[in-house]
Amino acid sequence: MRIRQHVNPLELFFEQFHGVTPVLDPARELEVEIGCADAQFLFERAAREPTRQYVGLEIREDYVEQVNRRAAQTGLPVTAVFCQAQLHLRDVFGDAQAHRVFINFPDPWFKRAHRTRRMVDPVLIAGVAKLLAAGAELFVQTDVWELALDAMAACENDGHFANRAGEWTFWRAGNPYGVRSWREQNAEDTGLAIWRLMYDRV
Repeated sequence: MRIRQHVNPLELFFEQFHGVTPVLDPARELEVEIGCADAQFLFERAAREPTRQYVGLEIREDYVEQVNRRAAQTGLPVTAVFCQAQLHLRDVFGDAQAHRVFINFPDPWFKRAHRTRRMVDPVLIAGVAKLLAAGAELFVQTDVWELALDAMAACENDGHFANRAGEWTFWRAGNPYGVRSWREQNAEDTGLAIWRLMYDRV
């Protein structure tokens, strides 16, 4: 199935929440991936740690349908939700709190005219801070230097995160979770540099 690679998150359509809220089990630790695409990362996480619950947020509805079909077929505790994450974290999760949030290789929107479409900004990070429980983890990775700097600035300036590597410092210990998204796998296989950030919610 051919899926659109780019969707403008600033379209008026996305101002309203059109997705289906997931059924959350408060007895299970919740892990969230923002911009999950085909959710390869979450499915591998779920295969390793099936006692947790995994929710992927995705702005491309075809991917959401694909992920939820795969979850039904495999029985793994993964759910995808169709939404614009900058606007609708509260609509998706209510008062629930996550144990981990992952942002893996967000769309770079390279053209100058399109930079306002980038996902990781102070608005998103403020929403993530409200979603994460105290002591929970935020992990960000990208192979685009500008995005890495933008993500670091948003997290360092938010006031709710402690950088495990030290203030204004990138995480150099690699991916600690043992699973990779398709984009991470491709970046490593082709020798691209990857910048990573690891924060604790304080």
